[in-house]
Amino acid sequence: MSLITSIPSNSNFIDGVWSPPKNGQSYVVCNPARPQEAVGEYPHSTFEDLDTAIGAAAAAYRGWATTPAPQRANILLRFADLLEQSKDELGRIITLEMGKALPESVGEVGRAAAETRFMAGEACMPHGTSFPSERPGYSCHTSREPIGVVASITPWNFPVVAPVRKIAPALAYGDTVVCKPASQTPGCAAFLMQLLEKAGLPKGVVNLVIGPGREVGDALVDDPRIAGISFTGSSDIGTRIYERAARRLASAQLELGGKNPAIVVNCDDLRGAAREIVSAALVCSGQRCTALSRVLVLDTQANALVEQILKQVEGVKVGDGLAEGTTMGPLASLSQFKTVAEYVKTGKESGFELLTGGEALVKSPEEEGYYFQPTVFDKVSPDSSLAKEEIFGPVLPIIRVKDLDEAIAIANNTRYGLAASVFSSDPYILNQCADRIDAGMIHLNHGTASQAHVPFGGHKDSGQGAFSIGPSAREFFTILKAVYTKL
Repeated sequence: MSLITSIPSNSNFIDGVWSPPKNGQSYVVCNPARPQEAVGEYPHSTFEDLDTAIGAAAAAYRGWATTPAPQRANILLRFADLLEQSKDELGRIITLEMGKALPESVGEVGRAAAETRFMAGEACMPHGTSFPSERPGYSCHTSREPIGVVASITPWNFPVVAPVRKIAPALAYGDTVVCKPASQTPGCAAFLMQLLEKAGLPKGVVNLVIGPGREVGDALVDDPRIAGISFTGSSDIGTRIYERAARRLASAQLELGGKNPAIVVNCDDLRGAAREIVSAALVCSGQRCTALSRVLVLDTQANALVEQILKQVEGVKVGDGLAEGTTMGPLASLSQFKTVAEYVKTGKESGFELLTGGEALVKSPEEEGYYFQPTVFDKVSPDSSLAKEEIFGPVLPIIRVKDLDEAIAIANNTRYGLAASVFSSDPYILNQCADRIDAGMIHLNHGTASQAHVPFGGHKDSGQGAFSIGPSAREFFTILKAVYTKL
């Protein structure tokens, strides 16, 4: 029996109608806290369903693009209100599908509402520029127009804020959307469709197709009716999407992986630094692209910082995300559990100093849940897989360095460039790190929490295309047009 009864079972949302996939096939999503417990039944859609959804979005595009911006903004504001009113129910669905602690899930819904409200304001902002003409009797200006039909391909780790981060700006600027959520967390996306419908969104403007990425996702990227692809996920899959999009010169916005450092040099508040580091490392069980996933600390402060980090980790309570007091839920899937376990095994075999954790919390993850202890390694080699590869789990390697230059060099010596945190009491060190670290977002004396109106994105293999959130979103969701007028 499904644990989620508030959304239609085994249905896509296409052209304003809930309907089963044309092949009649479905699959079951299970609770990562209790893998034998079914959460819901969802469509195993194919190209035929996707083709109908793209057709609906294409047919709705002109009407939505010409809807006055204040009207689009009002729908977004109603949607934001509905998100907040539904935060407890939707938060529960997030936790049931991917496991994170319920307070985190409820907070995610609140963040989605905040980003939606910002984009409602963006809808009514001026987006053009006037230029003086070099010829008398002429005027010149630019304007921005919606790009068209946008593909929204979203991950399982933030199953509400990630789709909203793509849908809200699309709606603000006049685009229509076909959304393909991660197969692991489709119930969250289905609930969002219900809220958009309640907010008064016209039929066909946003459509939901649930199915495997290799079938639905690839076809979505390849379809010539799709003007832009907004994807959040791994760097390897993002690279493949970018290659496919480039073949037909489609626009792409990619939010990809990270291996985000925390640099600690000449810091007077090691307790505060440790609190920020552990929180940023273990939120969402470490399963987020902006998680702090390595610590680079000056030799002279390393022992004291390690002591403070271990005190913070001791306060983490691992358990079912719905249980009161849980601060870290299970990993989201068996495959993710196995990946984390393999990295921890590598750390042990490499001889790094295991300070805490390093084991599963249950004997049979397949039956009892994908629970893994928060794990801290010390004296990790900067060239090891623990130091350079994205683990996407509650594993924190500590690397000791001799000076600031070495810390920055190690921080930059990965394929990624998403986020970084720096903890120091020296303004010179903070400024040096802000200038020299190769990352799209630098956080000085705090963890890697972003804000709902500030551009979000990365460099190198961590991102491609326009940053999301804030006014930078218009660079992807609109196209520029120059207009010359003879007066």
